[in-house]
Amino acid sequence: MRNTIPYAEILGIKPPWMITDVQVSHPEKSVSISIAMDESAALLCPECGKPSGRYGCNRREWRHLDTCQYQTILVGDIPRVECPEHGVLQISVPWAGDGSRYTALFEALVIDWLMDAPTSAVAEHLRLGWDAVDGIKTRAVTRGLSRRESTVPANVCIDETSSRKGHNYLTIIGDRDTGAVQYVAIDRKEESVNAYWESLPEADRGNVQSVTMDFWKAFISSSKKYVPEAEERICFDRFHVAGYFGGAVDDVRKEEHRTLLENDDETLKGTKYEWMRNSRKIDNRSRRWFFALAHSTLKTARAWAMKETAAQLWDYQQFGRVTNGWKRLLTWMRKSRLKPMIELAETIHAHLWGILNAIRLRASNGNAEGINSRIQKLKKMACGYRSPERFRIDILFHLGQLNLRPGLPT
Repeated sequence: MRNTIPYAEILGIKPPWMITDVQVSHPEKSVSISIAMDESAALLCPECGKPSGRYGCNRREWRHLDTCQYQTILVGDIPRVECPEHGVLQISVPWAGDGSRYTALFEALVIDWLMDAPTSAVAEHLRLGWDAVDGIKTRAVTRGLSRRESTVPANVCIDETSSRKGHNYLTIIGDRDTGAVQYVAIDRKEESVNAYWESLPEADRGNVQSVTMDFWKAFISSSKKYVPEAEERICFDRFHVAGYFGGAVDDVRKEEHRTLLENDDETLKGTKYEWMRNSRKIDNRSRRWFFALAHSTLKTARAWAMKETAAQLWDYQQFGRVTNGWKRLLTWMRKSRLKPMIELAETIHAHLWGILNAIRLRASNGNAEGINSRIQKLKKMACGYRSPERFRIDILFHLGQLNLRPGLPT
């Protein structure tokens, strides 16, 4: 038997638990620490906490933090109890969570590394299997969600993303003020959004001041069902509306470009992204050639002017001017004889109430855009996700602002 006192102090091992032996294997570069429980100690049911009789033992092992680069394993015969109410169960141990093969200190290390590195890299450096690291991550998210208080964000944002291009859409619900992801569903159905609202105290849903989203019918229907005065609080955010305008302008450009090419006119060649850019947020001094194009008689130039007008309307201070401005813009779009803009005008008209709510409530989606950009970064690092559940876990792990670490021994 070697000196067990330092390990007992480091691991926080206290009576009735004790370290009985420490074995070092230099060829295998490993340390094995044997742990036992005082046989006279009272045993409690891990479910109800009531005293229960002993029902044999199970030998268990846990990976611990390395000792001077030697892999360290805790080994112990852990008692089982027979509870009259819950049957035969293994008792809990203070150094590891139930069902885990790793100590709490080791899991905390893995969680810290996963914050900055992909699962495969952490697995390689810690000499673990990919599934083992993924299991630690999944347990961390489950633990974090169970610790989270069921509070209602004042400003909610609902968005969607895909685990791979065009595959497996996920619904992302977040707190627009803090940027924390509150809920992730592996689809974009109304029932999934219903589940989020139902998870919140009904009496507190009236505290929701705004819910930003795109025009997806399932998001709108669910929010109308559960959020009081939803017609005044649902906001169609600027980012998504701008996306609709950008898509319509590009449709006009593509059609006109094909027509021009028939006459060997390459005026619009290579200009796709120029029409998409927000001219008010970039240095336009090098784009004089583009503005000459934008003020020409091209159909695309007219569509672009409508897009730019829509962008300006979001900054109006007087609500009456905003309403009139949108109505004038919609009239212009309907009379433009540009099919994509005419169709968009009808879509905007049907959702104008939510756009006006967004302007009236100043529902900025800055943090919501931050959530989306960080999700895209996760997807890029993983080169896409084959499993939408893995994608869901990663989003909650990195963006949920959860208390992920296991309870550490004191």
